[in-house]
Amino acid sequence: MQCKLLGVPIEKHYYKRMKSAPFCIFSFIACLTLVLKFQLYADEEVIEATAFPAGEIVLPQFLLNSFGEKVSNTVLEKKYVGLYFSASWCGPCRKFTPKLIEFRNKFADELEVILVGGDGNSKAQANYMKKYSMPWLAMENQSSEAKHASKVAEVEFIPYLVILDKKGKIITKNGKNDLMKLGVNAMAHWKDL
Repeated sequence: MQCKLLGVPIEKHYYKRMKSAPFCIFSFIACLTLVLKFQLYADEEVIEATAFPAGEIVLPQFLLNSFGEKVSNTVLEKKYVGLYFSASWCGPCRKFTPKLIEFRNKFADELEVILVGGDGNSKAQANYMKKYSMPWLAMENQSSEAKHASKVAEVEFIPYLVILDKKGKIITKNGKNDLMKLGVNAMAHWKDL
């Protein structure tokens, strides 16, 4: 059986079209665009891979509040940091977020949480922060620092909570489970690690 378009075999349309100059030019431009796009993506991956020290979390100089305003990372000085990998579309995240807010507020003098959002864009991330009245800051959505943090922390699922000591070193990647099992005693546990 032969495929036909308006009663004429498709092969004839295809070959006739392939021979036309506008189609060839269009095809060339489309292919070139695709190659350049992949090359830019590859270059971005190389830059990201070399821009950050391997195995270390790098916090951006500026973080964002729920209004999208930049806030200096100096607010994190002398505090433990919980990197909270979460997204608005994640049911378990929406269930865990209020518990984390309560815990963070109890220990706000010594712990700060930073959202590393898994939403598709910054608007969705900001809406998520506003909806749950998240009292913490966030890394820019899909930023190179956020991607690097996810890679270093080996995030395979969300919600995921990584705890950093006051010097920014990972002390546990099991923060969510610690919080769920130990409750308010989780902070003391992290200090002992």
